[in-house]
Amino acid sequence: MDFITLLKELNKKRIKYIVVGGIAINLHGIPRMTYDLDLILDFTDSNIIKFVKLFKRLGYKPRVPVKIMDFAKKDKRERWIKKKNMKAFNLFNPSAIVREVDIIMGSPVDYKIAKKNVIYVKLQNTTIPVIGIKDLIKMKKVTNRLQDNSDIRYLRRKV
Repeated sequence: MDFITLLKELNKKRIKYIVVGGIAINLHGIPRMTYDLDLILDFTDSNIIKFVKLFKRLGYKPRVPVKIMDFAKKDKRERWIKKKNMKAFNLFNPSAIVREVDIIMGSPVDYKIAKKNVIYVKLQNTTIPVIGIKDLIKMKKVTNRLQDNSDIRYLRRKV
């Protein structure tokens, strides 16, 4: 399953999400290799339950030794962030084209903030909510990774 098909599925189920990470960089017109799909979600109970059920049906499983349905439990997510310093909940499907999907957690830019500045990109008849450039830069600044620093330099040229 490619990333467009995954996003179509999210749209069909009316799941509230925003694309971030490498795919967002690409959708802002900056070529960059990436093998996963990074998302931020609206962390309302109903949205998370729809998301978890969809990805379970699509054959995705958590990389960490927990049940996928545990992600739908707010208290567990909060514990993972506080006690395990979890930055992303990684889902994996070895038979999919997009094998990994990361749900970003504990970011300086959450869904409600990002929603205000989201841009919509239409690709293959699919409307994709993409994080705005300034918010993407904020997210990438906190990681202090070499690739993210490079992304920031290219993103600043677009602002």
